[in-house]
Amino acid sequence: MGDGDRFEPLRKALSGAVLVPGETAYDEERAAFQNGDQHRPDVVVAADGAEDVREAVSYARLHGLPLAVQATGHGLGTAARGGVLVSTRGMTGITVDVAARTAWIEAGVRAGDLVAEAARYGLAPVNGSFPGVGVVSYTLGGGVGLLGRQFGYAADLVRRVDLVTGDATARQVTAESDPELFWGLRGGGGAFGVVTGMEIGLVPVERIYGGRLIFDGGEVAEDVLRVWQKWTRSVPEELTSAVTMLPMPDFPGVPEPLRGRFVVQVHIAFNGPSVEGERLVEPLRAIGSLLVDELREMPYTESASIFSEPETPHAYRSANALLDGRGLSPDAVRSVLDEVGPKAETWCVTSVRHLGGAFSREPDVPNAVSHREAAYLFYVLSPLEPGIEAAVRATHDRALDVMSDRAVGRSLNFLYGPQDDETVRAVYAPETAARLARLKARHDPDDLFPFNLAQHKGG
Repeated sequence: MGDGDRFEPLRKALSGAVLVPGETAYDEERAAFQNGDQHRPDVVVAADGAEDVREAVSYARLHGLPLAVQATGHGLGTAARGGVLVSTRGMTGITVDVAARTAWIEAGVRAGDLVAEAARYGLAPVNGSFPGVGVVSYTLGGGVGLLGRQFGYAADLVRRVDLVTGDATARQVTAESDPELFWGLRGGGGAFGVVTGMEIGLVPVERIYGGRLIFDGGEVAEDVLRVWQKWTRSVPEELTSAVTMLPMPDFPGVPEPLRGRFVVQVHIAFNGPSVEGERLVEPLRAIGSLLVDELREMPYTESASIFSEPETPHAYRSANALLDGRGLSPDAVRSVLDEVGPKAETWCVTSVRHLGGAFSREPDVPNAVSHREAAYLFYVLSPLEPGIEAAVRATHDRALDVMSDRAVGRSLNFLYGPQDDETVRAVYAPETAARLARLKARHDPDDLFPFNLAQHKGG
C-alpha cells in the first residue's frame, strides 16, 4: 500500500493538510528555524485547529507511530525520523481579554504577533528576545522574558492550557481542574502531550526605556563584564539586562563602527521613565570605548531591537549554565574570553543574562521551573557547519567548565540541538524531575511523544 493510501483515513478526518515525502509542501511544512536538524517524518499534519491535533494523535496512537510537534523549530532538540509531525504553525488565533488582562493564543502564535495584538489594548506579554519564536514552546520551557525580573518567567503567568494527551483526549487544564498536570505543564517542557492553546496573563506595559550599548570588546571586554556584574547587584527589578559578546564579520553589510571587531553589547529593558533609565545606565556609559549607543524610550512593539537577533534560519548549537549569586569571577571572565573571545577555536556568541527579582520567586500557583536561586544565565551559541560539531561542543564545554563551581543547573529554553542525558537532568532539581516523571508515566505511558528534550523518563 502506498503512502497516499496509508494515510487516506487521516486525510478524511482532518480539515488541514496531510503531507508526505516527495510533495513540495511537505518540505515547506517541516522546515525549522534551526535548520541543522530537520524533522523527516513519514507524514506531516498541517493542523488547522485543536480537532486536527486530536485526530493526528489518535492516528499515531492507533498505528504505534511516534509523534513530534513543531511551530517554528527554534529550539529543536531531537529531530523525528519517521512517525508523525504535527505542524501547528497555521494555528495563529489570538483573543485578548482587556478586563482580565489575558490573551488566549493558539499553538502556532509567534511572539511578535502577540506583542502587536496586545499593544492595541495597552498591554504586553512577558515575551523573550526574538519575535519569531513560538509563544507556546517558549512558555512550556519557562520563558526568560525581556522584563522577567519584574514579572517572572512566562510560565508563571499561564492561566489555562489546552492539550491532547497520549490517550488522544483533549483536556482543558487549570489549577482547579488538574493541579498536578497544570504544575508540570508550566516549565516541564511539553512532554505530556500536544498543546493546542494557552491562556496567559498580560502586563500593563506600553513603553519602555531600552536598547543596546555596544563596546569595543578588544579593548574593554573584561571591564564591561566586571562593571555590569557589579551594577546588576544594585538595579531595581524593573530593569532586566544582559551582556552579549561576539566577533562581527568584516562584511560590507555590517555597520562600519562594528565591522571586523569583537564587540560587547549590553542589552537594557527598563519599565520606567526614561529620565530614570538614563540615570541608571550612567555607570555603563562611563566604561569607555563605546561604539554605538541605541538607548532610548520606545514603544514596547519595538522591543525586539533590544537584542536585534538574526532572522534568517540557520544551524546552531548551544550550551548554558545557571549561575549562583557570585556570577563570574575576574579569573573566570579572563578564562571565558580565552575560550570564546576573538581567538576562539570556533565562532561563538556568548551571553550572560541577569536573573533574580521575580525570576527568583515562586508564582502564586507554583510550577515546574527549577533553580530559581540562580542569579545569572550564562550561555554560548555557535553556528554549525559540516564537520565542526565536535569542535563546537568542545569549545562550549571548556567555557562552561570555567564556572562549574558556581553552576546550579541548566536552562531548558537555551539548549539548542541534541543534548546528553546529564545536561538534560541538570534542568530540574531531583525532586522536580521525579515528580515530572510520574506525570509522564500517567499521561504518556507509551511514550508517544519521544522527541522533547525534557523526556522525564524514570524517577
